[in-house]
Amino acid sequence: MFSVQFNAGPSRDAIRRALAQLANPVPMFEEIGEYMLEATRQRFIRGEAPDGSAWAPKRPSTLERYKRLGYGNRTRPLIGAGQRLSREIVRNATRSGVTIGSALIYSGVMQDGAARGAFGTDRRGRPLPWGTIPARVWLGISAADDAAIVDIADEYLAGALDGAD
Repeated sequence: MFSVQFNAGPSRDAIRRALAQLANPVPMFEEIGEYMLEATRQRFIRGEAPDGSAWAPKRPSTLERYKRLGYGNRTRPLIGAGQRLSREIVRNATRSGVTIGSALIYSGVMQDGAARGAFGTDRRGRPLPWGTIPARVWLGISAADDAAIVDIADEYLAGALDGAD
């Protein structure tokens, strides 16, 4: 019988360094979160979903309402009067992963869409929302994002395996 025990030398040290890196993955998740924040912000600039499909354009009724309310001519999808959704994307990195999203109450509606009247009616009996809102997927991971996340994880562990600090 033949056996090998990793209890001495460079192999043991490399394994210990890799385990130490994995014991605290928060820095890696923070970097992934920063990458995804920027990737998501770029989707707002391009007006596209993670799969590369274009977001549905704003309806003429929405554009007319914006003009009537003094919001100007904001024609790009998901860019409203305060541009809050594109500016209030947050990330939270913990030892178990990273979460990307928005606390804005309407962020889920923008992601998934909503039928006219899906939320009932207002005090005057008008439907909420007043028109159908198409889904405009703004949150997700594209194929390029997926590859970048793997690269970030590889780089995070490479320093430990190469003996770098």
